[in-house]
Amino acid sequence: MAGRIHPDTTYKGTATFYDAGNGDGACLYGPTDDVMTAAMNTTDYETSKACGAYVQVRAATGASITVRITNECPAPCAPGQLDLSAQAFAKLATPSTGQIPITWTLLSPTTSDKIAIRYKTGSSRYWCGIQAVGHRNPLARLEVRDGTTWRQLPRTEYNYFLSEQGGGCGGDIRLTDIYGETLTVDGLAVRPDVLQPTGVQFGAR
Repeated sequence: MAGRIHPDTTYKGTATFYDAGNGDGACLYGPTDDVMTAAMNTTDYETSKACGAYVQVRAATGASITVRITNECPAPCAPGQLDLSAQAFAKLATPSTGQIPITWTLLSPTTSDKIAIRYKTGSSRYWCGIQAVGHRNPLARLEVRDGTTWRQLPRTEYNYFLSEQGGGCGGDIRLTDIYGETLTVDGLAVRPDVLQPTGVQFGAR
């Protein structure tokens, strides 16, 4: 189920940093007080498949941090590169360094948080965009129950899954992580821009 980023694999690249502002980014999770975030290079971002992933970043000095992917770093960011929040970078190196070599690996962290579902602005029973927020492991697939069948929705680069004809909007939702674990969420009302709790979470790996 994994895309370019595989579990139990160490990736090499460089770390740079940027002003993450209010913490929102291309993944459209919204503003956050969490400063331990990063933007993934476009290649490994892979049309938002990296959104929400937790990665451990290690510098050559041995210092390491854990960050969550909330944004995309476009070219000239190279494959393997992470553009860290300024606060995260400062835990690995002096900011004046500007850029450092790193290795990074995917994590499945301990968390008490549960997944939430958000419908995109403008969603209705005739058209909807659906986003999962707070998943422990990267999300591989989102499906909706359309009548008697499950239908996989296409994922956008801004991290929503679209039902352009409205099929399944407001119905049951099925989430699958990159390890193949599947969670089913009973139908949630189409309430745009509202985080709706699900009470479920993927298992730690």
